Amino acid sequence: MYKVLLVEDETVIRQGLRELIVQATPQFQVVGEAASGAEALEVLRCEVPDVLITDIRMREMDGLSLVGLAREMYPDLLMLIISGYGEFEYARKAMEHGVLSYLLKPIERHELVKCLQKMQLLLDRRYGLTTFSTTERSGIEEQDMGDTRKIIRSVKEHIHQHPDGDLRLQTVASLVNLNPTYLSQLFKTETGTNYSEYIAEARIERAKWLLVNTGLKIYDVARLSGYQSPKHFMLVFKQQTGQTAGEYREGYSKQSGQ
Repeated sequence: MYKVLLVEDETVIRQGLRELIVQATPQFQVVGEAASGAEALEVLRCEVPDVLITDIRMREMDGLSLVGLAREMYPDLLMLIISGYGEFEYARKAMEHGVLSYLLKPIERHELVKCLQKMQLLLDRRYGLTTFSTTERSGIEEQDMGDTRKIIRSVKEHIHQHPDGDLRLQTVASLVNLNPTYLSQLFKTETGTNYSEYIAEARIERAKWLLVNTGLKIYDVARLSGYQSPKHFMLVFKQQTGQTAGEYREGYSKQSGQ
C-alpha cells in the first residue's frame, strides 16, 4: 500500500479528498494530513510518503514553496497539485518542480482516479510490483501513449506554425505544461529526432518554401525562417542542402521555366 501526504488548508475539502482517495484507490493510504506547507514539512521530517497531494494557496507557506522543498528532501517523491486557481503560471511553476499532474477544484472524481492510477503504475514499476491486471495496465499505458502523441503533435504543429518564433525548449515546454527535460526526452522517444534537430529541419523547410514561392530578399527569408543572422542562415542552408539560398532559388526557377 502506498503512502499519501495530503495538504489542504480547508478542513472540509481535505476530509473529502481523503475519503475520495480511500474509496477510489485501495492501493493508497493517507498516512498524514496538514493544513499548511509548514505543517507538511514537519510531517515530511518524520514520514516518507510515496505521494504528496497539496493545494497551492495556503497560509504560512504556499504549495509551490512546499513542493520545491519536498523535492530537495525526497527527489523521487511523486506530487500532485490541486488548486482553485486556473492561472497558467501556477501550472508552469508546478511542472518546473517535477509535479506529475495539476488539477483544478472542484475535483472531478475520474480525473483524480486517473492521476492516482498513473502514480500507482509508476510506483509499481519502481518497486517491481504488478498490482494492476494486464488489462488495466494495458488500458492505462494506451491512454498515456495517446496523451503523449497528442502533446508531441501539438509541439510539432507549433514549431511548423511559428518557425520564426521563440522555440526554446523551456518556452515550448511551458505551453504544454511539461518539464523541459522531460519534453526533450519524450520528443526524442516519439519522433526519433532530437528537439533541436527537428526545429532546424522545420526552419530549413520553411526557407525552401519561401525561396521558391516568394520573391523575398534572402535576409527576409532568413528572418521569417527563424534566423536572426542572415550569415548564419546562409551557412546552415549550405550545410543542409549543399547549395546557397540563391542557387536553390535559381535552380527551381530554371526548372519551372522549362
